[in-house]
Amino acid sequence: MDRLTVVDEIFLRRHRGYGVPIVMQGVWRTEEAVDASVLESVHSALARGALGRRVVRPRVPGARLRWEASTATHPLRYAREAVDDVVAWADAQTGVDVDPEHGPAWALAATPVVGGGTAVSLVCSHAVADARGLVGAVDVALSGKSPVPAPRRTSDAADAAGLVGTVLARGAAASLGLAVSARRRRELRDFRNAASTGRATSRTHTATGTTTAIVDVDAAAWDTVARREGGTANGLFIALVTGVAEAAGIPMPLHVSVPVDLRRTDTVDNAVVVTEVIVTPDCSLSDIRRASREAYTRAPMGAPSGFPEEIVQLLPDRVAHRLTSGAGERDALCSNIGRLPDSLAALGPHRTTGVATRAMHPGLSPARPVATTTRLSAYLCSCAGTYTLSIVGLDSRRFGDAARLRRSVVAQLEKWGLLARPW
Repeated sequence: MDRLTVVDEIFLRRHRGYGVPIVMQGVWRTEEAVDASVLESVHSALARGALGRRVVRPRVPGARLRWEASTATHPLRYAREAVDDVVAWADAQTGVDVDPEHGPAWALAATPVVGGGTAVSLVCSHAVADARGLVGAVDVALSGKSPVPAPRRTSDAADAAGLVGTVLARGAAASLGLAVSARRRRELRDFRNAASTGRATSRTHTATGTTTAIVDVDAAAWDTVARREGGTANGLFIALVTGVAEAAGIPMPLHVSVPVDLRRTDTVDNAVVVTEVIVTPDCSLSDIRRASREAYTRAPMGAPSGFPEEIVQLLPDRVAHRLTSGAGERDALCSNIGRLPDSLAALGPHRTTGVATRAMHPGLSPARPVATTTRLSAYLCSCAGTYTLSIVGLDSRRFGDAARLRRSVVAQLEKWGLLARPW
């Protein structure tokens, strides 16, 4: 589709300064030095792919914002001086200006690593792609596949008519439902209260920066522990994050946002909904498995029952942000990106020794604080027999510096008999 979705627009508003800023990042490590020519080839392939697009305003009132192909690119940045802290270097790369409206919306950078090898970072605006979308764009670039054809251009007039018609028809039906359903009236009242206060004030804190850690774990060992304890790999992921949160003093129970991928085609679009799982450190993996199954059967977080989410696409940014403020935010986020394509296991002739995927929050500082309920975000992916766990703390008072967070993650893995290999 060549039009922005409701979720796309939420991330676009974050780029414009409404809420917590967010970008997607993929990071690779190799044992050998990667030739600049290899990275230039990857850069060129990415420029021809699905990340090369920007937001365009429609000419007809009521039509949704539209995607348009863009050839604007940041040049490949390949540093000369080696770094000894790959995670700190990767953190710094997320500050690059990726602009989904005026472009470029993505950036590729690399650096030599002390002791040998290369680290590579790809950053893109979250409005342009979610994690699976970013992975898909990289897969196309590395594998030599033909890029997914650009979506057919649609008419502004037809889109405006369709959007307004949808909002009016479904809004009228939902309004009628209020007259006969006390449950729907309660849902609407709760939604309005949440929108007016932003979020539960008892759990809101002010984020002024991030603390990060990345570790690798043997995938076979991880899966063995999960099966032995009657759970799943994803349940173990949630349990580990809960342990890290408890060690940092975050109040329990932990309310966890869990993204669910709705993607049916190979697109970079944001194609997730979010559900909630509530856990405590005492929960077994089988408990978490049951809670997760129950969560997946519930309606995802979004507009109150029956009302069309698309209504926010007809509203000014400030009003739309107020209605969607904190959408999908809970105490923690656990995003399992899943198994990465085999193509990501190498950069040209150079085998990768680690691949991490995560969302980051550039620009947060004491001078630019943001109120949020999220204190901890975690991302899990697997590649070449390794799980890579990326942790992003948004509460520096509780998580401290990177070394402290890394020790906490390693300690939680050790409790499950798992050996962590920190980046």
